Amino acid sequence: MEHHITIQSDQEELTATLHYPQATDSRNPIIIIAHGFIGNRIGVDRLFIKAAREFSELGYMVLRFDYAGCGESTGDYGSGGLDAMINQTRRVIDYALEIDCVDPNRVILLGHSLGGAVAILTAARDKRVKSLVLWSAVAHPFNDIVKITGKKVYEDAVQFGSSDYLGYSFKPGYFESLTKHQPFEQTRKFSGDVLVVHGTSDEIIPVDYCFLYQKLFWLRSQGQCEKEVIFQADHTYSSSQSYNQLMQVSKNWLQSLEKKKNDWFDWTI
Repeated sequence: MEHHITIQSDQEELTATLHYPQATDSRNPIIIIAHGFIGNRIGVDRLFIKAAREFSELGYMVLRFDYAGCGESTGDYGSGGLDAMINQTRRVIDYALEIDCVDPNRVILLGHSLGGAVAILTAARDKRVKSLVLWSAVAHPFNDIVKITGKKVYEDAVQFGSSDYLGYSFKPGYFESLTKHQPFEQTRKFSGDVLVVHGTSDEIIPVDYCFLYQKLFWLRSQGQCEKEVIFQADHTYSSSQSYNQLMQVSKNWLQSLEKKKNDWFDWTI
């Protein structure tokens, strides 16, 4: 069962889709999906729709949403920089936890690409996030996004006060916000479990980032981190083989989390 909803975030309306599992318990885990740079809640090649439906078949509630200025949401993308995206993500978490059948102790934030960086930055601030799933996550927001847009887009924004990239308007403040946030430095502030996945054929975000993320997450005093490198997978896992591997790895990890929690619950009783 899927419901299309609107979530108010300051002056903007974030369009979202909520997936219910076939059988809802009094307390269900929820996965919140954060899309990447100028993306949307559908995903390239329907990545997020397909993933959400598979997760819901596994018993998860799933909430995927469009950041302001993306997809069907109102607003101008990037107008508030990364801070606005973090705040919007937290507002979506607010909404998720207002749903009666959501377990507040099983909130999973799944971020892809720039959404992965936003997921880390959100989890570092918001203790309601209990677990992280990072698909092809950005690690250096400024460098990674300028690599995507091209240096001239950044230079034009600085020189003229605004620049155009694929019909989106970017001001200097957006790029400044990218320089302020360093996800690598925020990993230590999150104490939950993490899954990091990346493809070896990702030409947009370097696969090396997943090794660095795993190392930094392992340096924490609390929380586990698992890494999976998918051979020949591109940035959006567009082939059937890489998508199937991505989902199998993600679902296996989520089920292992559930088993660990259940074992711990039985032990404490």
